[in-house]
Amino acid sequence: MSASPQQQDRQDPPYEPDPRRWKALSVTLVVGFMTLLDVSIVSVALPSMQDALGTTASGVQWVVSGYALTFGLVLVPAGRLGDAFGRRRIFLVALVVFVLSSAAAGAAPSVLLLVVARLVQGVAAGFLAPQNSAFIQQLFRGPERGKAFGLFGATVGVSTAIGPVVGGLLIGLFGEDLGWRAIFFVNVPIGVVAFVLATRLLPKAEPAGTSTDIDVVGVLLLGVGATFVLLPLVQAESGGIARLWWLFLLGAVALAAFAVWERRVVARGREPVFDVRLLTETRGYASGVAVGTVYFIGFSGIWLVFALFFQTGLGWTPLQSGLAVVPFAIGAAGSAALAGRLVSRFGRLLTVIGLSVVSTGLAATAVVVWLVPTEILGWVVVPTLFLAGLGGGFVISPNITLTLRDVPVRMAGAAGGGLQTMQRFGAALGSAVLPGLFYVVLSGSGEYPVAAGVALGTAVLGALAALVIAVLDWRRDRPSLQQQEQQEQADRREDEHAHGHHVH
Repeated sequence: MSASPQQQDRQDPPYEPDPRRWKALSVTLVVGFMTLLDVSIVSVALPSMQDALGTTASGVQWVVSGYALTFGLVLVPAGRLGDAFGRRRIFLVALVVFVLSSAAAGAAPSVLLLVVARLVQGVAAGFLAPQNSAFIQQLFRGPERGKAFGLFGATVGVSTAIGPVVGGLLIGLFGEDLGWRAIFFVNVPIGVVAFVLATRLLPKAEPAGTSTDIDVVGVLLLGVGATFVLLPLVQAESGGIARLWWLFLLGAVALAAFAVWERRVVARGREPVFDVRLLTETRGYASGVAVGTVYFIGFSGIWLVFALFFQTGLGWTPLQSGLAVVPFAIGAAGSAALAGRLVSRFGRLLTVIGLSVVSTGLAATAVVVWLVPTEILGWVVVPTLFLAGLGGGFVISPNITLTLRDVPVRMAGAAGGGLQTMQRFGAALGSAVLPGLFYVVLSGSGEYPVAAGVALGTAVLGALAALVIAVLDWRRDRPSLQQQEQQEQADRREDEHAHGHHVH
């Protein structure tokens, strides 16, 4: 019988704090912010791209959906490759590809070359993302790891919410023709500086005990399954779900085959792409993945609903629309950093509180959007979105910390890639379902506030579903946390007693 991930954790080397770990973290967070910003920053520039390149709305939609598709596809294999061949090496190569593809996207003379550049850019972003969380696993322990993941969670929350604002600012600054190109070109100087700093600050030493044996069949099965599931979702705006619904069935078959194959790989003593025992034997991993997936359905979908409501329904500019949701980003940034400091003390209770608060804030926002006159709506949603942001900051970073808490460091890349893959699935589902629901209600009622209210209310149901999962995990985890606390108190008393004898 093969060893569990926890038993294999003994192969991890002893922890020695890297004196440059916080500087290294700052570099990876800047890169992470840049790659996640590119998910949402482009949406406000699609009309400009369509006019400049003379293409159709469905053609330019691939600029958004292509990036999301390739980003989600490569996360798990990229994490495994980082574990096997060196996170620093993978990070640096992927960063170079991301910068070059950003430059190619900004200079693209046709929509075809723009979409190709975005596909490559998404692959590079997908290779960078799991290295970010793996570096935190590798460089930090104990309360410091919680603080680091707190900053990481703040980066995720802010980059997702602030994208439309940055995109609107760049278009306003450079104009319609050059503004959308500036969205891509801005990555180049940031990426070059980040590369120089990364070569100096990222640790060259890698965790020992990880095989360089790559499970090619597993990679292919996972890639096929993820493509079949994601493709209809990322093409939802152009009728992808209705046209390609049968791919969901093929995707489910491919992913089931992947799970069976990975168990066979483990049974043979080889290194899988994704060790399925993480889900069954690693404390907190399965429930954390479930919380993250369900939460991201609502978290990602609401930004598109807001953009549709504010710009199409109320006639606001992209910049005005983006600024309206800034209160969420501000609340999330502050509370995520605080949550990182508290997670080692309160554990899963933090996400329970966070999901309760974000559900309350989003529900209040739905009511406000539905009932408040549009002339004053921009001011009235500020406190409700700020409240939702405060709750959101207590969800993402603690959940990442708790999900990866007991994962062996040598498996950190694959585990982080698995978590982020499921978050991408949730984000793709939410980005398809909530705007789709918005249009269905709008066609029936003809009222934009009603359509936005119903879509936001549905996002609340997603947050409440995540809350149920978090509560169950919290109740299951409480006895072990109490035992751990009692053991720490006993150890302290023993140390004090021994110290007293020594003094005497």
